[in-house]
Amino acid sequence: MKAITKKFWNPISATVMITTSSICVALYYFDVVNSQLLALLLLACLLLSRSIHIADQWEKAVVLRMGKFQGLRGPGIFFIIPIIDQIDKYIDQRVRVTDFKAEQTLTKDTVPVNVDAVVYWTVWDVEKAALEVQEYERAIFYIAQTGLRDIIGKHELADILQEREKIAEDLQKVLDHNTNPWGITCQTVGIKDIIIPQVLADAMSKEAQAERERRARVILGTAETEIAHKFSEASERYKKNPVALHLRGMNMLFEGLKEKGSMVIVPSSALDSMNLGAVGGLVSLAKANEEEFPGMD
Repeated sequence: MKAITKKFWNPISATVMITTSSICVALYYFDVVNSQLLALLLLACLLLSRSIHIADQWEKAVVLRMGKFQGLRGPGIFFIIPIIDQIDKYIDQRVRVTDFKAEQTLTKDTVPVNVDAVVYWTVWDVEKAALEVQEYERAIFYIAQTGLRDIIGKHELADILQEREKIAEDLQKVLDHNTNPWGITCQTVGIKDIIIPQVLADAMSKEAQAERERRARVILGTAETEIAHKFSEASERYKKNPVALHLRGMNMLFEGLKEKGSMVIVPSSALDSMNLGAVGGLVSLAKANEEEFPGMD
């Protein structure tokens, strides 16, 4: 609507039309001109105002002369020949964004997905955009949507979820290939969201949870294997060095009895093999002496 209004009127042309028409009416009121001349003057004022146009800084105006491409005008103020020339459209050269989506599209492994995406594009050749394609905004939308559906159909669901950037790059190349002949370049494509069926999402969540549990059990089993291996090495060393085994047993017993009121249960086999019975007796005797003679050093 704004572009259509700009084809006919702008602040300068409206001001010129009002001012010149007022002057003509005033001349007629004071009998300076007759009615026939007034009509001619008003027509001239209309044609003069219609020849003045303005394009914004980011726009180019496509001018046709008798239906043939004449050139581009703007930005700023410019003039055309009324009746002979006409402005077909104003083309915005800023970076613009188009949202598109692919709904219920089957992946390579026949999973229906909804994908929301966005493309940033700009017109770099206004003449081609005006002459080569009728509605380039709508064309970009449909090409993007079709290209997204094709790419989804060529990839499995896991690839789509894990390789968003690669899919966006592939889609950007497809769009550039189709829009470059129109003087339009697609700068960036982004995948906003990928929606999968809720049943499948629940199944994938359970699968991920089971995989985490499996890894946890594998890690625990690996740790147990390493511990058993270390114990095996320690047993071989203690077997070859009984003194070290006895010292280790005494240290364990000391650690267990150094806190008051603590009690340590030791298997009888350990007492026999490491001679811990004698050591325990000595420790008990020492404790009894401390209780009987508390002030004795």
